[in-house]
Amino acid sequence: MAFALLAPVAEGQTRSESERRRIEAVTAPTTGFTAAEAFEQLPGGAATVSGDLGREAFSRPSANMSFERELDFHLGQALFDKLWVASPASTKASDGLGPLYNARSCQACHIRDGRGLPTGGPGLVLRVGRVRDDGVLPYPLFGLQIQDSAVPRLRPEASVRMTYTETEVALNGGEVAVLHRPDYRLDAMQGALHPDSALSARLAPQMIGLGLLEAIPEAEILAYADPDDRDGDGISGRPNRVVDLETGQEALGRFGWKAGAATVLDQSAAAFASDIGISSPLLPAPWGDCTALQVECRNAPHGNGDLRGTEIDGPALGLTAFYSRNLAVPARRDVDDPEVLRGKRVFYSIGCPACHVPKHVTARLTDQPEQSFQLIWPYTDLLLHDMGDGLADGLPHGVATGREWRTAPLWGIGLTEQVSGEARFLHDGRARTLLEAVLWHGGEAAAQRDRVIDLTPEDRTALIRFLESL
Repeated sequence: MAFALLAPVAEGQTRSESERRRIEAVTAPTTGFTAAEAFEQLPGGAATVSGDLGREAFSRPSANMSFERELDFHLGQALFDKLWVASPASTKASDGLGPLYNARSCQACHIRDGRGLPTGGPGLVLRVGRVRDDGVLPYPLFGLQIQDSAVPRLRPEASVRMTYTETEVALNGGEVAVLHRPDYRLDAMQGALHPDSALSARLAPQMIGLGLLEAIPEAEILAYADPDDRDGDGISGRPNRVVDLETGQEALGRFGWKAGAATVLDQSAAAFASDIGISSPLLPAPWGDCTALQVECRNAPHGNGDLRGTEIDGPALGLTAFYSRNLAVPARRDVDDPEVLRGKRVFYSIGCPACHVPKHVTARLTDQPEQSFQLIWPYTDLLLHDMGDGLADGLPHGVATGREWRTAPLWGIGLTEQVSGEARFLHDGRARTLLEAVLWHGGEAAAQRDRVIDLTPEDRTALIRFLESL
């Protein structure tokens, strides 16, 4: 019965021959794996894709998807890749860009459906807000985000310049790690920032496994919350509560660096509005993030009002979300390598699973057969944690404070450089290596960080090898 979790088949579906062979290979006695290791090799359950996937490792559909639903996946992919153009345009299905924007397509930020890069493209954006005692307000002039591009006849809000300050961290064994703290400067601005404003850089995250994270039962996530640290382990994760754009009801936040979106559909609509300036039924304003003070932007031509209704209509937004929900998690690599197994023991022994919870079981879902009742290994609790002063951005989101961040899933993290062309980690891409990312941990994770610093060089190397296998 245990292996039913690995590969359930929805009613009306048949298991593909390639999927059957993969499951047999994983569960065969000759592999030498324990049952747990066999499951871990397929971190996305039956949806996991395997083989040498190259630079497109994050762009494959769920392996348990039917042929009919795969057609919808590729329609959503076309919308995710689409280059939007300014209104008015002869191609009505593609107009509505901006008027202010950061990118012309989703794919421009999420490079091959992986992480963005902090330099050389639109994969990094700056969120902005006025921080007050009663919460955070959109900045009166710049809205929620600094847009560094504009359609013809309009000026961008600002251009962003980034520099780094170096800090050295001495490690046990005589090694020294160099951390880069980013500093941001806004040039050619349309106006000045108020003293009570805060800026937060946000790197486009990888897209894999989002539907599986959405399918984890809320009760399972809340079971890991310990806001008052009653067990005394120093970890006090708590959920973010946000408004579900589709229902208008309060819901558990799961997506975004501060868990600011409840669903993949909500996250998709928010990205279209803020990053590309494209309206949708969930966020129908045709001017995107332009504020009432940006009169030229509000009065610029837009794509609302034709047969689509909004610049991306409901069915197209749904297809984009379907694509995002079904980007498959690649199979783990080197799971039986002795150094990887040593690193796994280190990962557990120093307490990393307190936040990076290894496994979950998704709910039974009749409308999402690919995500239904899967044993998955994302290594996240989807909760908010205080990460200390080093990573604090001073910009709250929902109930998340300026020091809190959602635990990032670790699955696929070892393929970051292969997919995006460069390894960049954390919410703003400051970490160039996984070790640097670990060393930036503070607050609730300070004890785990200090244990990594105190590890022998051999154990530290093994820990990184384990992370690279995920």
